[in-house]
Amino acid sequence: MHSPAELATQFRSMGRKLTPQRQLIFSLLHNNETHPTAENLYGIASAQMPGISLRTVYQTLNELAEMGELQLIDLGEGGMRFDPNVDDHHHAVCGVCGKIRDVHVKGAASLKPNDAGDFMVSDVGVVFRGKCSDCESRAVKRSPVLQAKVSKK
Repeated sequence: MHSPAELATQFRSMGRKLTPQRQLIFSLLHNNETHPTAENLYGIASAQMPGISLRTVYQTLNELAEMGELQLIDLGEGGMRFDPNVDDHHHAVCGVCGKIRDVHVKGAASLKPNDAGDFMVSDVGVVFRGKCSDCESRAVKRSPVLQAKVSKK
């Protein structure tokens, strides 16, 4: 995703309305690696700028996606996530805390289904599901077997 200043210039050049609310959203997305939902961004934005509407957040996100500045991520969990990293990458999702991480997969673009018939693949998206290291280390600390070993020492 381009810098907030570059996005402001693009918005103006396309005849789109540039408001302080949109500029705030640009800055919240810049270098954001959390893959936020619109509601997450709205919560952060409204704390910084009371009165910003959820509609403005959605409208701005949709316009940025149309411009190719955001990647939309649908993980099948009900909410759309927004990724300002539009480079070729995939995602790893923690099933415990929900954290999403960018990952790179060699050869993913060449993946094709064996039995697709005349189906033409236009995009390949890989999602790895598992447990992040933070959640794994918390689980190990809570493990009854590990706690029993620690208490015997």
